[in-house]
Amino acid sequence: MPNSLTKTVIALSVAVLALCATPAYAHAFGQRYDLPIPLNYFLLGAAATVAFSFVVLGFFVRGAHERIHYPTLDLLRVPALGAVLTSRIAGAVVRAASVALFALLLFAGFFGTEKAIDNISPVFIWIIWWVGMGYVVALFGNVWAFLNPWKITFEWYRRIIGRIGGRANEPEDPPFDYPDWLDVWPALALFFLFAWAENVFTSAYQPRALAIMVLLYSILAWAGMAAFGKTAWLRRGEAFAVLFGFFARFSPTEARVTDRAVCADCDSSCRLESECVDCYDCYEYAAPQDRRLNLRPLAIGLALQERVPLATAAFVILALATVSFDGFQDTKTWADLRTAMLAYASLDVVDTLALAAAPLTFALVYLAFAWGVKALSGDEGGVLEVARAYVFSLMPIALAYNLAHFITLLLIQGQLIIPVASDPFGFGWDIFGASDYLVNLEIISAKAVWFISLAAIVAGHVVSVYLAHLISLRRAPSPSAAMRGQIPMLALMIIYTATSLWIIAQPIVG
Repeated sequence: MPNSLTKTVIALSVAVLALCATPAYAHAFGQRYDLPIPLNYFLLGAAATVAFSFVVLGFFVRGAHERIHYPTLDLLRVPALGAVLTSRIAGAVVRAASVALFALLLFAGFFGTEKAIDNISPVFIWIIWWVGMGYVVALFGNVWAFLNPWKITFEWYRRIIGRIGGRANEPEDPPFDYPDWLDVWPALALFFLFAWAENVFTSAYQPRALAIMVLLYSILAWAGMAAFGKTAWLRRGEAFAVLFGFFARFSPTEARVTDRAVCADCDSSCRLESECVDCYDCYEYAAPQDRRLNLRPLAIGLALQERVPLATAAFVILALATVSFDGFQDTKTWADLRTAMLAYASLDVVDTLALAAAPLTFALVYLAFAWGVKALSGDEGGVLEVARAYVFSLMPIALAYNLAHFITLLLIQGQLIIPVASDPFGFGWDIFGASDYLVNLEIISAKAVWFISLAAIVAGHVVSVYLAHLISLRRAPSPSAAMRGQIPMLALMIIYTATSLWIIAQPIVG
């Protein structure tokens, strides 16, 4: 590695220490955790680890191919397991259970108690589904593509209507073509509204208000599929299908279709130049012999060669910004800033403006670093093209921060699912004999949360550095240019490592 590059890495690491000399405040646990060394040392160590990973990659990863080769194991060809995964009976049971649970949540929201912690609807939707599903798709694969109740119920509707009209086996023929220029902008807008409900709209946690929102979203999802076709709307308009699809690219499983001719028949536009990977539209329409459900190296799906539209890049930035803003709301810094702004506007207006400012700020900062990548690497693309090319390298950061931010919510408040499963409506039932279960507040300590968060965030950033390095080698004219071009991305990730840990530390360490 050139000596100047080493000096740059060291300088960036030292800068983090100066940027993060701020005290932390505890307010999420019954007892605070006193770190064995000052918080600034943890931040510097984490930043140095990320920087060191860049140095190591520079020595050992010096070439890249347009098509990445990696080992796979087809789970569908594994005895017993393959039979279960391809079983129509098992699939029908799981899909029916998904729809039944969806119906239960709606009924509980409309007709159950208005006390949120005693109603299964807010407990399941906000904790088990929203937090848990993100972990599941990232760590196992895109199960949401098979469990999505809006997709399942729409398929049932089409099957019933088709049989009544004698057209049960005919392909989709939607009345409108989905405009290409819309891309995933509708999904992005819907996800922003969801983030607004989560972070600003306090009534979103009340069962009836939540049920109304779910019903309205359901009507929109069904109308979108009816108007533009199931595959088009799920691929571009259904916010959670798009988001969980992004998360699933990190997972160690992939859906692959070996016959590329299928891509022309499923009315889909495959994102990869030479492969059909993680395109569930093609996978659904492919013949059984052309399907593969592979095990693969973790996170490799984020490094595959593909065309990344502007809307997709914007969605990734939005996902990263909103979860960071959610965590920032737990800090004393935000509390002080919010109090000052309340002199000029109402609480909802302040929170809404702050939520809108978060992704815009992230986007501007990211574009500035993308300009640095272009300038130092000699990349022939424009700044927007460079930003789009590298955007999926940020996804491990979003996933790591998700884990760090939501782990206590899932493990502590998530225990509420035990009593509400026995009494889903809050009517005093005791179906499973667990309605009197008391939440165990000591299931995880502040110390454990801190070190899990530290490990997750550092690991996520190291993986992001690796992915960005692969992308840089693929785009830069030479390995040395790729290394130079990675300095701005390294700086961005070092700064974000320290910032993420600082935010997470606020309610933990004091």
